[in-house]
Amino acid sequence: MKDRLIALKNEAISNILDTSNKNELENLRIEYLGRKGKVNKIIKTLKELPVDERREMGGLANEVKNAIQTALEESVKKLHKFQKLESQWIDITAPGIRPPKGHLHLVTQAIEEISDIFEKIGFRRVSYPEIEWDWFAFEGLNMPKNHPARDVWETFFVNGPTSKKYGEMVLTPHTSSGQLREMLAIKKPPIRMINFAKCYRRQLDVTHTPMFYQFEGLCIDKEINITHLKGVTNYFFEKFYGPQRKIRLRPFHFQFTEPSFEVDINCPLCLGKGCKTCKSGWHELGGAGMVHPTVLKNGGINPQYYSGFAFGWGVERTYLMKSDIKIDDTRIYYQNDIRFLEQF
Repeated sequence: MKDRLIALKNEAISNILDTSNKNELENLRIEYLGRKGKVNKIIKTLKELPVDERREMGGLANEVKNAIQTALEESVKKLHKFQKLESQWIDITAPGIRPPKGHLHLVTQAIEEISDIFEKIGFRRVSYPEIEWDWFAFEGLNMPKNHPARDVWETFFVNGPTSKKYGEMVLTPHTSSGQLREMLAIKKPPIRMINFAKCYRRQLDVTHTPMFYQFEGLCIDKEINITHLKGVTNYFFEKFYGPQRKIRLRPFHFQFTEPSFEVDINCPLCLGKGCKTCKSGWHELGGAGMVHPTVLKNGGINPQYYSGFAFGWGVERTYLMKSDIKIDDTRIYYQNDIRFLEQF
C-alpha cells in the first residue's frame, strides 16, 4: 500500500509538470483527485487494512493528496503568469522610454555660473563653516559687543559650547566672516577668494528667507584701491548680466569696510529709465568697500603694506536681477514646487 501511494504521487506530479495546457491540468485533477479518481480509489481500500496500518496509510494518503493538490495549484499559477507575459509581449529591439531626468537646483546653477566667472580672473573658490564663532561673525569684523549693527542681523545663537577667545556660537549671518578665516589661513597676500555659504537671519518676506546663500569676494594685495573694486564688479556684471546692464556704487556705511558702498544695478525692465517696478531705475543688490584696517589687523595682515576690497551679495537676489528671470517672491526658491523648478 505504501509503495502504491508513493508511486501514485510521483506519477501524478510528473504528469502535472509535463503539462502546459489548462484543460489538461483540469483533466489530471479529475483523474487523480476527483470523486472517482485514483487517490480516492486507494483511500476506499484502507478499510481492509489492520487498524494500526490503516492509521499510518491514512496519513500517508492525505499527504499524497495534498502534494498533488499543491503541484496542480503551482502549475496553474505558472501557466497564468506565462499567458499574461505572452499577452504583454515587448519588442526588446524598440527604443526604451527614458526615465525622468533631474537637474541642478536653480540656486546651484547660479553658484556655478558666478564661481566660473570669478575663477577666470584668479579668484579661488572656498567655503567656510555654517556654524560660526561670534568673534568671526562680529567682533573680528570691527563690531564690538552691544554695537547697534549687531541687532540688525537678528542672529540665531547656537546652544553649544563657548570659547574664551571667540565667544558664543552662531549660525553665520553673513559670509564676511570668511574674510577673517581666509586671511588667517593664507597669512601672506596676495589673496583672491570667492566664498559661498549658507547664511541665516530672522527674516521672512517676499525678498527674504531665514536661510539663503551669499557669496563673498575678497582681494588683498599691495596698492589695491577702489578702481580695482569697480573694475572687478564691472567685469562680473557684464559677464553675468550682459552689456546692457549697468551698476553704480552708492556711498554707505558698513562697520567692516571703509569707505563702504551699496552696489545698485539698473532695472532689468526699464534699464535705468524708471518704471512702476523700480521707481528710480535702480535696484539695490549688495554691499562692497575697502577692507577696514582693523579687520586687516584682526586677520593678521599689516594695513601699512597691504590693502584690499571685499563685497558680499545674496546668490538668490543676484540671480533674481537677470533680465530674463521673472520671479517676484524669493521664497519660491525653497518651496520645492516642481512646476517652478523645471523651468530652469
